[in-house]
Amino acid sequence: MLKTASFGRCFMVRTQGFSTSAASQSSIDEKILASVLFERLPVVVPKIDPVVYAFQEFSFRWQQQFRREYPEAFLKKADTRGKGDYQIDYTPAPRITEADKSNDKRSLQRALDRRLYLLLYGSAYGSNGKPVWHFPEKVYESEQSLRKCAESALKSVVGDLSHTYFVGNAPMGHLIVRPSENDQANQSLKRFFFKSQVIATNKFDIGTCEDFVWVTKDELLEYFPQHAEYLNKMIIS
Repeated sequence: MLKTASFGRCFMVRTQGFSTSAASQSSIDEKILASVLFERLPVVVPKIDPVVYAFQEFSFRWQQQFRREYPEAFLKKADTRGKGDYQIDYTPAPRITEADKSNDKRSLQRALDRRLYLLLYGSAYGSNGKPVWHFPEKVYESEQSLRKCAESALKSVVGDLSHTYFVGNAPMGHLIVRPSENDQANQSLKRFFFKSQVIATNKFDIGTCEDFVWVTKDELLEYFPQHAEYLNKMIIS
């Protein structure tokens, strides 16, 4: 059964205003959080959309009407070419894996033609100790930059970062999260998202969480229904 998450709280957009003592106190109470959108790129070429395939088929048949016809003697020259021992039989790898058949979301060997994203299940900032689904994240403390904070967040989950690649130094998006009326004990926070990609591996030893999944974009949106609209715009796949 899918357990949804909402980062522990609802979010509101904060407007810019003049500096006041109340505003200064609000900025002091605000926490900054670096979250990592850790993705695995497609391993195989995605299937062609039926509409695109139909158009390509139509274009090919249309061009065949005006193609140049070569002499028959010229076309048969290819049959006289010797066949060397270098020729091998090529068998493409299956697009549907055992992980797909068993719906094993803890495996990277699934949905090979789609992008996958890492989600963790466990205690997160603002969840009051309750386990929720969330991205790898860390509260900004004394790191040199937010990018370094994001690296620390991912390193605490996967360990070695040698098979990861952070895309740029700037965040890909951010959310301003405010505590709800029934949850005034928590502080407001600014959540910055950084993108990182899997490089040259198909397995990670995921730690510091109760559970984890590798999900597609459509599956990811089901875990965060309250933020689905924002995440759908932020994640381009």
